[in-house]
Parts: sequence; C-alpha cells; structure tokens
Amino acid sequence: METAAVDCRGRTDDGCAMTSFWIDGTLGAIKAIAFVCDIITYPVYLLIQRPWEKKRLSRRMKAEPVALEERSVTYRSVDAPRALHVRLRREGVDTLDKMLQFVARVHGGKRCLGTREILAEEDEPQANGRVFKKYLLGDYRWRSFEEVERIAANFGRGLRELGQPPRHNIVIFAETRAEWLIAAHGCFKQSIPVVTIYATLGEEAIAHGINETEVSVVITSHDLLPKFKKILAMTPKVQMLIYMEDQLKKTDTSGFKEGVAIIPYAEVLKKGSASKKEASPPSPDDIAIIMYTSGSTGVPKGVLLTHRNILRCMQAFSDAVDIYDDDVFLGFLPLAHVFEILAESVCLLCGVSIGYSTPLTMIDTSSKIKKGTKGDASVLKPTCLTSVPLILDRISKGISDKVSKGSPFQRALFNFAYEYRRKWMKRGFDTPLINRVVFSKSRQLVGGRVRLILSGGAPLSPDTHELIKVCLCVTVTQGYGLTETCACATVMDRHDRSTGRVGGPTTVCDIKLVDWEEGNYRVTDKPFPRGEIVIGGENISPGYFKMPEKTKEDFFDEDGKRWFRTGDIGEVQSDGVIKIIDRKKDLVKLQLGEYVSLGKVEAELKTCPLVENICVYGDSTKTYTVALVVPNQQHLETLGTKLGLADLAFEQLCSNSAVEKAVLQELVDHGKKCKLEKFEVPAAIKLCTEVWSPDMGLVTAAFKLKRKDIQERYQHEINRMYAS
Repeated sequence: METAAVDCRGRTDDGCAMTSFWIDGTLGAIKAIAFVCDIITYPVYLLIQRPWEKKRLSRRMKAEPVALEERSVTYRSVDAPRALHVRLRREGVDTLDKMLQFVARVHGGKRCLGTREILAEEDEPQANGRVFKKYLLGDYRWRSFEEVERIAANFGRGLRELGQPPRHNIVIFAETRAEWLIAAHGCFKQSIPVVTIYATLGEEAIAHGINETEVSVVITSHDLLPKFKKILAMTPKVQMLIYMEDQLKKTDTSGFKEGVAIIPYAEVLKKGSASKKEASPPSPDDIAIIMYTSGSTGVPKGVLLTHRNILRCMQAFSDAVDIYDDDVFLGFLPLAHVFEILAESVCLLCGVSIGYSTPLTMIDTSSKIKKGTKGDASVLKPTCLTSVPLILDRISKGISDKVSKGSPFQRALFNFAYEYRRKWMKRGFDTPLINRVVFSKSRQLVGGRVRLILSGGAPLSPDTHELIKVCLCVTVTQGYGLTETCACATVMDRHDRSTGRVGGPTTVCDIKLVDWEEGNYRVTDKPFPRGEIVIGGENISPGYFKMPEKTKEDFFDEDGKRWFRTGDIGEVQSDGVIKIIDRKKDLVKLQLGEYVSLGKVEAELKTCPLVENICVYGDSTKTYTVALVVPNQQHLETLGTKLGLADLAFEQLCSNSAVEKAVLQELVDHGKKCKLEKFEVPAAIKLCTEVWSPDMGLVTAAFKLKRKDIQERYQHEINRMYAS
C-alpha cells in the first residue's frame, strides 16, 4: 500500500510546523504505548496464538513431483481427502441430483437460499435536483434445504409437463438469484443439460449460444425478457420463454414474436407440483452444463461439464477450504460463471446459507439503496464471499482514497496501524485490539463478519491481496482454474500466509509443467521449474460443444486421465505451490528481442491509484509497448488540479496532452516500484473516457480484457501512439 503522506497545504509555515509537531508527538506517544503493550502482552499472545505453529504450517509441503521426464514434470497434492469428500464417495453421491437429495437429508429445515424483500421503489430527490428511483428493502426471506430440494423437483417436473424432454438442452439467461440455482437443479434432476449464458452479453452472442445448442426453451427474468423482442427474430427454434417474476412490477408479455409461449416461473412450479411424471435422473457421465466461456479471444466456446466433473471439483474444494455449516455466503457474481456456481454448490454441500445480492444493493451506499435503508451486506452479515480481482482492487483503492481524505493525524494513525498489523501478521500473530479500534470501519463495508474471501477468475496482485487481508482482517484464498477444468486446479492452502501464488494442486487432479521453448520456459530452469500448465483428472471437461478440432487441439488422454493444455505458464516453488508467471497468448516479442508479458504488466500497473483499468498492446515490429488506460476519475481530477487545470471536465482532462504526459510519468514511477523492466512499461498512453464493462463487449463477465475487441475499437488511437 502506498503510504498517504502527511501534508499541510493551505497553512502558514508556523501552522504547518505546529501541526507536524503535534502529530509527531501524539503518534510517538501511541507508538510508546503500543511498545509497552507489546512487551506486557507478548507472552500471553505467544501462548494463545502459537505463531511458530502458523509458520510451520505455512511452510509445509503442499505437493510433490510424481513423474519426471525430459521435458515435463508432474505434481500431485500431498493431502488426503477430508471427511466430507470420503462420505460422498462412500455414499455414491456422484450426480448433482443425488447431491441435492443428500444435503436436504443432512441439513433439512436449516435456512438455505435467501432473497431480500423489496417493499417499494420510491423517488429520492438528489442535491442537484435530479430524482433517482431507490429501493425500500425489508429483511431476507429464506427457503430451507428441504424446500429448495422440493421446489427444484417441482420445477423439473413442470418443465417435463411443458414438453421439455430429458437430454435436450435448455438455456438459463438470467441474473444471479435463488431462482437461477433452483431452476438449474430442477433441470439436473431430469437429465436436462443447462446452457449458461451471461446476462451481460450482447444480442448476437446470446443468439449464437441459443442457436448452437438448438434449444427450444429459454429461462430468463423479468428484467431481461424485453431483450427477446429482438433476439427471437434471430433464434427460430425457440418456442417458449419462462421468466422469473419481479417482486414489485407486473411483467409485460405483449409485443413478442407470435407463436412463442411466455410463461411465468410460478406456473412451471404449479404444473410440477401437480405432476405425476417419473423422474429421469442423470448418470455421472451425462452432461450437466454447457458453459459458454466468457470469450476473451474470439467467439465464446461452449464447454461441456459432466455431473462427475462438477462433483469432483466440489469434493476438491471441500478438502481445500475451511467452510462451516454456520457460515453465511453472499452470492452476487454471475452464476453463469463456473467459479460462482462451483462456490455456491460447495456452500450447499457444506450446509452454508446463501443470501443473494446485486452490485446495486450490496452496500449501504449502493446506487439503488434508499437513504436510511441498509445494504444487503449490512443486513445479511456474511462470513464468506467470492470475488474477482477487479472488485478487490476497487475495494483496495476505496480504502486508500478514504484514508487520503482524512486529516493528517488520521492518515498518520492509519499508516502506523497498517504497518503495525502487517509486521505482526508476518510474525504469525493477530492484532485483535488494532482490528477493533482501527479496522472495524473497513470491515463494516461488507457487514462486519467476513472471515474468508475466495478470489478467482484472474491473478490477484500481491499488493491488493495484502491490503485486503490487513484492512478487512480476513483470509484471502486465491485459486486457479478454468471453465475447461471446472474451475478447479489449485487452491491456496488454508495455512499459507504468502501472496502472489495460487496454491498447490487440489486432491482430484495432477498438474504437469511442460517446456515451452518459444517463451524460454523449461522444467530444468533454476531455482524453480517453469513451463506450460497442463491439468489432468476427473475434473477435466470432455471438450467443446460442436468443436471437435478445437477439442483435439486443447485436450488429450494419457495414463488413464483426461488432460487440458491451459496456455498459462507456471512456476512450481519449493513447497509445491504454483505461481502464474505468464500466458502464451499474452506474450509479445518486441523488435529488440525482449519478451513482454502483457497480463503481468497490466496486473502491476492496475494497482496504481490513477488506473481504473488498463490494456497494454505490443507490436513485434516496434521497440516498445503502448497502453490504453481507463483513468480513475477522482484521481485524474486531483491530478488536473495540481497541473492548474481544475476548470476542465473529465473528458477534457483525458484528451489534454499535459495530463496524458503526467499520467504516463506516474505509470513509469509506479512500474519502477513494482520492479518492472524499463522495456515492459508502456512508452505512450491513451486515456479512455469510457469505463469498460461486459455489456460494451470489451471485458468478459469475469472482467478479463477482450484484447481483440479492445484493439479493434481503439486501433486508430494505437496507430497514433506508435506514430508519435
């Protein structure tokens, strides 16, 4: 974290000197008191917290090599399956249908899925005279595990009554909510493969997924239903739309293509509850989900995931992560993403209550929360949640911004507390008093009780990882996986206190490093072996839907296992933990022969306060890279004020050459701090006024950059940067 400097702008020299003197004196007294407290409490904390044990567990071996060849080395976890994993195997729970029956039997009447009640939508006048629609929200309404199993069974039978046969695909195109998960499990019970499509995709991409999978029934929501007035013209096989109702508004079903039935979710449940149709349970090797990848390159690919794939991953995560049946999980990431659906499935398996939220209602200051109404996190008080690095980067910057706006004394106190807590954490201690006095407000952002954040979808920068751990007083567990591996490859060990690494192999798969000569990565490299990551096990997808050539290129069978070539470059460190260091598709060779890992550079520069998002571009005929930067508006305006350009609007600042030059210098300085090589830091930049979002088609639903689309959109600016 960058230390917020103590300054005295706007004061006389005498006033500044007095303020600094007072701050130094007060802080000196606090440090002296802390030092005395440390001496007095050290023996107590030493006995209670046992830091030597934490260090020993953190350093322990997580994986070991099981096969060494000339150009490859294979690693396997040293951990044995834990009790829940063993029980599922013993009881033959090998499909998602059996899994839901198992959790209903084990957890019964305990609360399972929760939805926040919307009492009203009211106009709220703003200080500038504008009027915004805001929600007046009530409490969470809960369904028990038994109810969820029963409703899912009814939904599946209702689909059968409406003419949906087993083993014929069905699309779920909806926002993350309890009905999404229930509908999916209704399909699983009837051997109906679920095709997942992101709610943020454009019309053509949605139509592509629907047409390729030849579905006749689409499950959607009240908010997304209007999109189908256009989409239905591109999807001739669709005969029925089922929509999840809104809590307040009546759904308008007029104006749609003639001949397409439009049916409310509640009606499907009603038909199912009266149905006598026999269940059509799946087998372990039946397809459960056709999950369209977020498509960071080219057309989205439909990844086939079997019931066996998903159950193996759930078992692996139950081995790797400490989740308790009294935990509460906050669900808000897209369920159409493999990471979120796996996380929520593990929560179901472990008896964890899942409360649903949206970015519009999550915290007290969210855009749809009426003044005086609490955000979802404040009401739910979750203990666990999933996140992608972009969201954690924003939380990190939000904390830094709040600190920088405080008084000089508040900033100095925070910086002292941050460094104090970080120092003791490295020694294996917790700091309960500092946590309560200084960091409790940061914790209240997400309800005050969060103890575990699971991060996935992209690499998490070490700086953000550390700041979130320190300021939110939580465990941040990073994992690594792909849709093709059912989100499962590695998970950080529960005792691992490091940052910048993604953990060792899980208990259900092996990880092989293979030489990549072009990138100069070899398993014989010192001090650690490096190479392309290839993953093998029962979590590996059978392949891509209707793409036999691409399946043959990326997947293969060997030694009785299914394997997937990831394209990611990893380094296995001395304790068997993997660090992602590169990606084949992100590697650019410049004119003078230097290799630049675009993803690595972006991950480092994204931690600069001025940067909201960044895409680095490299032309192999040039000697340097360039970058498209989405600036943080607040920080850019502050920079503009320093440059004497306070009267310029945000768009004018972005196009101002002096501002551009100053931002570039900030990136150069930040790159040095992050130990980037000179040739890795962009030599020219373009400031973009648009915030890149999934609905623009420039980032995926997991907020990964879509390089090809960004390049096409900004090709003129890229040419200009190189010409200059």
